[in-house]
Amino acid sequence: MKKNSTKITAFILIAIFISACNAVKRVPDGKNLLVKNNILVNGKSTNDETASNQMYQKPNGTLLGFKLRLNLYNLANLNPDSTYQAKFKNHPGLYERQAKILSAKQVDRLGQSFLYKGIHEFLKNTGEAPVIIDTAKAKKTLLRLKFYYFNNGYFNVQTDFNVDSVGFKKAKINYNIITGPAYTLDSIKTTILTPALDSLYKTNKEPSVLKSGNQYRTADFEEEKNRITTYFRNNGAYFFQPTYVTFDIDTIGKKNKADINLKISNNNIQERDSSRTEPFKLYKISDVNIYTDYSPTNAKGKVSDSVTYNNFNLYSYKKLKYKPRAITDAVFINKGSYFSDTRTTLSSRYLNNLKIFNYPSIQYEVDKRDSTAQSLIANVYLTPRKKYSFGATFDVTHSNIQDFGLGGSVSETIRNVFNRAETLEISARANIGSSKDMANPNNNFFNVSEYGLDMKLNFPRILMPFGTEKIIPKRMIPSTAIAAGFSKQRNIGLDKENFTGGISYNWSPKRRNTVKLDLLNAQYVRNLNPDNYFNVYTSSYDELNNIGKDYNTRPANWGETVEEQAKENLTIPKGTAGFTNDVLTNQTALTPDRAEYRDVESIEERRVRLTENDFILATSYTFTTTTKKDLADNTFYQFKTKIESAGTLLSAISNLASLPKNTSGNYEIFNLEYSEYIKTEFDYIKHWDFGKEKVLAVRSFFGIAIPFGNSNYVPFSRSYYSGGSNDNRAWQPYSLGPGSTDAMDDFNEANMKIALSAEFRFKILGDVKGAVFADAGNIWNVLDNVIDEKAKFNSVNDLAEIALGSGFGLRYDLSFFVIRLDLGFKTYNPAHEKGDRWFKEYNFGHSVLNFGINYPF
Repeated sequence: MKKNSTKITAFILIAIFISACNAVKRVPDGKNLLVKNNILVNGKSTNDETASNQMYQKPNGTLLGFKLRLNLYNLANLNPDSTYQAKFKNHPGLYERQAKILSAKQVDRLGQSFLYKGIHEFLKNTGEAPVIIDTAKAKKTLLRLKFYYFNNGYFNVQTDFNVDSVGFKKAKINYNIITGPAYTLDSIKTTILTPALDSLYKTNKEPSVLKSGNQYRTADFEEEKNRITTYFRNNGAYFFQPTYVTFDIDTIGKKNKADINLKISNNNIQERDSSRTEPFKLYKISDVNIYTDYSPTNAKGKVSDSVTYNNFNLYSYKKLKYKPRAITDAVFINKGSYFSDTRTTLSSRYLNNLKIFNYPSIQYEVDKRDSTAQSLIANVYLTPRKKYSFGATFDVTHSNIQDFGLGGSVSETIRNVFNRAETLEISARANIGSSKDMANPNNNFFNVSEYGLDMKLNFPRILMPFGTEKIIPKRMIPSTAIAAGFSKQRNIGLDKENFTGGISYNWSPKRRNTVKLDLLNAQYVRNLNPDNYFNVYTSSYDELNNIGKDYNTRPANWGETVEEQAKENLTIPKGTAGFTNDVLTNQTALTPDRAEYRDVESIEERRVRLTENDFILATSYTFTTTTKKDLADNTFYQFKTKIESAGTLLSAISNLASLPKNTSGNYEIFNLEYSEYIKTEFDYIKHWDFGKEKVLAVRSFFGIAIPFGNSNYVPFSRSYYSGGSNDNRAWQPYSLGPGSTDAMDDFNEANMKIALSAEFRFKILGDVKGAVFADAGNIWNVLDNVIDEKAKFNSVNDLAEIALGSGFGLRYDLSFFVIRLDLGFKTYNPAHEKGDRWFKEYNFGHSVLNFGINYPF
């Protein structure tokens, strides 16, 4: 064994040496491969990412320290055509011999094949040419670095560079920066030529970015320019631009300090071949004209219908199809108010959010009727979308329930339903699939199916019997949605019918904050085939059946046939129901102090909970805030919290009406005990961008649903599960927890969940990305009717049951979505005995491969 280890080690060292030599294969004599850029600031190396980005040349990329792309490039033949032709020159008669066997044309085409040429093109395009040190580019980099440090207040910066050899044909570049002392801002004064702007500047409550004592930074001056411009343009200065803001910086007679004079000049007006200046004017809006059916074809046509409403002028080239208020509520540009960029942007967002127009165009023109030339006319051009639009989708699906599925949907959108910018969306969907886990007596390939119908009516305002403008002003872009739906599953578990309906409100208190209030959210779940429970939850059946083999004594009383009595196993549903009843009514040898008795009791509790029909009437409030600017933003956080209350309204009505309770002491509606619980969730995501496409992403989640009053458990549809491609990736969906139970059931769920995840993402080759991750978490039962102590959360000591999975993944970025593969390993499994939980199943045999679309968080 020792000899083999020595051989393996020697082989690895030789491979590394060959790869290292291969790195300079295409480096010309007298040249060096760039292996490192070293920035030394005042003699010390720096990791300043912005400074590193000033480089004109960067070393070849690496994967875990190995220059994979460079070595792929070096494997390629850069001139495969010449090599192919040389083969025939070096071997006279070879071409003729091959042409007799094939043909001259085929021999020529062989040189263009993948074997001779294509593979080298692939290696060359996938790989990366060696980065050869270029002193001209190093000098350009040095100039960039000088400007970078100068722009950060080091006015006396000195720079140079040297090339330092680190091996055969390899070298690094040392960029030496001597900064000298940084300059700070001393006195700050302003010179604003336009009196109106001078007054505005003095009344601006937002503090200046430039403050005495701060280090000089060019970026601060640019930010101050933008701050002033935004403020002026939101207060009537229509023609103002950032170029009118300049700074005089005086360092004469100062020691490492600079006096700042902020100057704002007058408006420069071009008139043919000459120009003149005059003080800026603050413009007010004299008219707001809204063209409701504008298009390039009717732009020069005649308006045939118009109306004036709340100082807005609405025009239509055909008959006006909208109630005026539906449009004017979306426009924040008011007659008599000062011109404002913010109001213009807000109007565009709100009008676009109506979903009945293409993106609007808002243009301004100076009102020639005003002799003082201080008025603007706002023209809002709206191009309607089609009133009716049809859509269809087709999907191939795979899930933990279906091995293979085909799904499709059709939808119809009707816009401006009641002439107040409402939209009605109607959709129908159907799915058929194949599942080896489901009952399939006829051996059909497609043995599961689901279909459904949904309707959603959207209103671009808050529908309430009283006014809400003071609480939720229209600048928050409020909307109301009324939804209803129906779906039916067949041969999927217990088979279900699902009826849903509700009314919800949405608004945005701030630019990146959203609120959703589900005033009423109703759901009725009806199980069509509850007798199939043990055919679906086979783990529960196996456990009950094993107990039944030892304690089953009275099968004849269960109404079974002679053939059924002759079987050793409990039949479904007669045998399972009969044996469970006998155990719980003390008609077997099992007594309540026996572990098997408690197992039967736990199995029956879960069966009742999952087979009972559910009616849920809930109210929920969801708040989301994020600093994410766009899809490319990799430095942001997102926080989402939700609180939901179900059954409280029904209980209040039942109490006030003194309605009778059933034999269980609970209220009923439609002969069904409704669910009552309170549920809250907290979800936090944070991303850090380390540059060079390296991103660290973390997520934390906590959720708990507590039943009370009319319920002693939370419905399956409102409970939590763990595992899967977007959760703990070392476990399959529903296969982790609760607690330390080793996922004894088939679809394990509970009413409390903790989840923590971290993922480091990096670039591998082109659009191929990599990631290493760690996922921690579990689910537990708390304050409900579950009796299994291993599944319950009783104290902080149960946090030791948090499972840990780790692994690595590959992602392929298709721009519009990301294809993701993750391989998770069970690192810490709380289902094992204490002291035997770490790395017990840390191997490929127990790993889980997850397929996902887009990043998990």
